[in-house]
Amino acid sequence: MATSAWDELLGLIRRLRAPDGCPWDRAQTHRSLRKYALEEAREVCQAVDSEDMDALAEELGDLLLQVVLHAAIAEEDGAFGPDDVVRRLAAKLVRRHPHVFGELTAASPEEVAALWASAKAAERAQTGADSGPRPFLDEVPRDLPALAEAQELGRRAAQVGFDWGEAGAAWPKVAEESRELEAAMAAGDQAAAEDELGDVLFAVVNTARLLGLDAELALYRTNAKFRHRFAAIEDAARKAGRDLNGLGLDAMEAAWQAAKRPER
Repeated sequence: MATSAWDELLGLIRRLRAPDGCPWDRAQTHRSLRKYALEEAREVCQAVDSEDMDALAEELGDLLLQVVLHAAIAEEDGAFGPDDVVRRLAAKLVRRHPHVFGELTAASPEEVAALWASAKAAERAQTGADSGPRPFLDEVPRDLPALAEAQELGRRAAQVGFDWGEAGAAWPKVAEESRELEAAMAAGDQAAAEDELGDVLFAVVNTARLLGLDAELALYRTNAKFRHRFAAIEDAARKAGRDLNGLGLDAMEAAWQAAKRPER
């Protein structure tokens, strides 16, 4: 019987982790690999944003490598194995899609989200995870990037009605928090300014959520624009035979505006 791609991958990882395998792979632990999982997930997102399908296939493979490495380490420790990961995922998909694999119905993404939340609650009750008080917002991971965490906190709170309801109602909060930030700045109160700046960002993120936008992605794209436009400033400095410090703000602004025109 032909070896599947999955079995071939598992064989490669087990060979790398063998006593005579790769010293780097053998040295890895769940903790040492943690940063790579985050890094590879970000690179998947970058490939999606660039709409580069070759890069996406490559980066998805790198992310899968992290999954299989973790599973192989757990297998060596006698905790679980790669097949257990797949079986648990398959079972979870069936449990959390009762509108597809069961008798329930869901006609919208919102109804599906409600069923998903109900299934998760049932799972927690069955495993005893809900045996004591559990903060409602604990569903939101604490190690998300701050913008993504803010968006998820707002989404979670909205599930129980704690929300503005629409972007038009949330946007005035941005202005309110901005005025409070200005007051803190005028008073020279650095700690208050930091606090108010956080409030401004949180209000902006929730406005984005209510617009159906991803604040993390929006800022990521703005960062990419800034990189592109600043590279144009560097190019202008090189053509003028100057370093950046000697180019001058007027010339920098002109190069910046020139870089913006093709984007429009």
